[in-house]
Amino acid sequence: MKKENLFSFMRQVTAELQGRGNLGTAHVYKSTLNAILTFQGSEKLMFRQLTSEWVKRFEISLRERGCNWNTVSTYLRTLRAVYNRAVDRRKAVYVPHLFRSVYTGTRADRQRALDGEDMRKVFTRLPQSRIPPMVEKARDWFILMFLLRGLPFVDLAYLRKNDLQGNVITYRRRKTGRSLSVTLTPEAMSLLQKHMNRNSESPYLFPILRSKEGTEEAYREYQLALRNFNHQLASLGKMLGLEDKLSSYATRHTWATTAYYCEIHPGIISEAMGHSSITVTETYLKPFHSKKIDEANRQIIDFVKQLTGHAIH
Repeated sequence: MKKENLFSFMRQVTAELQGRGNLGTAHVYKSTLNAILTFQGSEKLMFRQLTSEWVKRFEISLRERGCNWNTVSTYLRTLRAVYNRAVDRRKAVYVPHLFRSVYTGTRADRQRALDGEDMRKVFTRLPQSRIPPMVEKARDWFILMFLLRGLPFVDLAYLRKNDLQGNVITYRRRKTGRSLSVTLTPEAMSLLQKHMNRNSESPYLFPILRSKEGTEEAYREYQLALRNFNHQLASLGKMLGLEDKLSSYATRHTWATTAYYCEIHPGIISEAMGHSSITVTETYLKPFHSKKIDEANRQIIDFVKQLTGHAIH
């Protein structure tokens, strides 16, 4: 078996992803490659040098650099995907349990979901004199994404005019490829009509992208739009006293946790959000599980107190 350099193989895989139009995944691969280079200090890294000890040291270095656990997991899962691909192509020797001692899961962030009071502040329209037009537009998009079952911003950006038929949007998720259909409520339709693309020559439903889908130009436009969206949401958060709470992720987490508190089964929530499995949905809901159990316990105790007519000591 020919000795294979991890960096050269990873660049080859990245180029293949770009060629297929998977620009988001290619971007993650590039970021992972840079993180490995920072840790290794040179491009002299063969697949045979990947040991469980090396992988663990890489994980530790990422944490020491200030990466949160989800970022660490993203880098390690990307490295694992590259390694598995190299094994499949006989570029690397299979090593059992190579990634067993490092974290490759997903940790939910409680702060990403808004509570009832936070939602009231966001959904209550402020006087026009108090809010800049770009911030108001970001607020409208935030609410629309929530109304469309926590639609991710990337899917909003790439929606096409022919995805809308009547009051139903049918689209394919950029992340998982799953096809979803959402029936627009009157509130969602009102926001859609307010901000929809008026350019008859553009195929996109909203004026977020201009370049052809699948091109690097379109991906760069999306990245710029996402940064601007989060910047405007941060400004809105400061105005509403919700600093560090509003982001493009908050709509999705808020919709999921709101559905959970409305007694909707996690399986239905998973289907509604187009998750690859219910396990993914549970990472959204796990931080709220104990709180809901405590609330149920409080209800039971209050019921018993009412039933017996006596305080419980």
